[in-house]
Amino acid sequence: MRVTHLAVAAFLALPLAATAADAGPGPEPLPISLTSVLPAVASATPTSARFRLNEATTIAAGAGALPVADLLAAAWRPATGFPLPISTTTDTNTIRIGLGEPVDSEAYRLEITEEVIDLRASTTAGLVNGVQTLRQLLPPEIESSTVQNRQWTVPGGLIEDRPRFAYRGAMLDLARHFHTPDEVKRYIDQISRFKINHLHLHLSDDQGWRIRIDGWPRLTEVGGAEGTGVRGIGGGYLTEADYRDITAFAAERNVTIVPEIDMPGHVNAAQVAYPELTCDGVAPRPRIDIRVGYSSLCAGKEVTYRFAEDVIRELAAMTPGPYLHIGGDEAHSTPHADYLTFQKRVLPLVRKYGKIPIGWQEIAAAGEPGTVVQYWNREVDLPEHAGRFILSPADKTYLDMQYDLLTPGGLHWAGTTEVDDAYSWDPGRLLPHVPEERVLGVEAPLWSETLRDLGDIEFLAFPRLVAIAELGWSPRSDWDSFRRRLGTYGPRWTRQGVRYYSSPRIPWS
Repeated sequence: MRVTHLAVAAFLALPLAATAADAGPGPEPLPISLTSVLPAVASATPTSARFRLNEATTIAAGAGALPVADLLAAAWRPATGFPLPISTTTDTNTIRIGLGEPVDSEAYRLEITEEVIDLRASTTAGLVNGVQTLRQLLPPEIESSTVQNRQWTVPGGLIEDRPRFAYRGAMLDLARHFHTPDEVKRYIDQISRFKINHLHLHLSDDQGWRIRIDGWPRLTEVGGAEGTGVRGIGGGYLTEADYRDITAFAAERNVTIVPEIDMPGHVNAAQVAYPELTCDGVAPRPRIDIRVGYSSLCAGKEVTYRFAEDVIRELAAMTPGPYLHIGGDEAHSTPHADYLTFQKRVLPLVRKYGKIPIGWQEIAAAGEPGTVVQYWNREVDLPEHAGRFILSPADKTYLDMQYDLLTPGGLHWAGTTEVDDAYSWDPGRLLPHVPEERVLGVEAPLWSETLRDLGDIEFLAFPRLVAIAELGWSPRSDWDSFRRRLGTYGPRWTRQGVRYYSSPRIPWS
């Protein structure tokens, strides 16, 4: 994580609210074109052709593409009022969606002529990426929930697009404040529009435990009860049915859920529920503050490893994605030798149950092969032998950092982060001893110490998350182009009811 400096006593004083900051004079907003997309596409060749969407337009979906066709039709029907029927036959005035070339797993090819829109990819993930691009090629009114009386024209040409990094993630903290399944799904829908393809859910911490584990039921009975969470606000937890519903919803949008159970530190909520997980067998008091580093599982007790294995086994069984995150950060109360003992026993358990282990950068000290290291803290030494990396530098990607010191809510222990700060780094060059081929991708964490509702989530995430999405997807970065493209996206968020921050660095339309 996160709160390494806690001289922020007033961090919870105000509710978040969207700021209608004056963007000031700037260049004219970009017209909708093949190059106005967020994140920027790899290759675009515009033509003078225009495809006109009308009442007779159909969607032709090949084998395996029907769910993606349903996603597009559901997105466009409310504002257009058009039926957009889905069939397996092709004709003119048709949007064709099918599996085929290109061969890269998330790449897609989108060709637009006067008669046909043709979307091709080798996987449904690529098709979803292409649909998210196509949605941005109609005007912002397409985001309306009621029929809009206007013409719907898609600019013509060819887009050939693929991601720079395989992993493009966001993280949402459900432990410090529980966010409901509907809020999580709304966030998934929003982040997927920018080709974010992983959502890391932080499910346990000192202040709460948010996922039901059948073998250890008191984890949620106690750790998910009312009065848990920072300031005692935000009780609740996910049942297995909730979790499976979220993962299925995410999969439809090419988002993989990455669950995290933080160990061996950040475990106070678990120890309140099960005192045998402490070294002395005495239950600690519940915590609703934001301090860190005081709790630890006991590396010398076998119950610790029974607990860890039971949790990992159950969580792995309900998680279709390849990753399971075991935290590992800020274990200040765990002696270093005990920390290494714990990690060398627990990391292999993740692989035992068929998942790839991810942990915060402190786990690199264990030297366990095949573990993905999530970099976050410039103050922690990082062994050069570590394998693959997810990059989450706190001063660039932590969405809970304030935009400036007047931002209501948020923290600033890593500094303040405006949109241009979030955009002004290169994931391939961040760590001098880590070449780009060892970078799995990027992730933007959002910790919930100051969050209360969906509006709070959206205000801190948008627009900075889009900057991280572009760094993860696009082959090159161009701040002036990005800020202009981002400025034209504002009306879409407004029509979607998204509570975003109107940064003065962006020329909003």
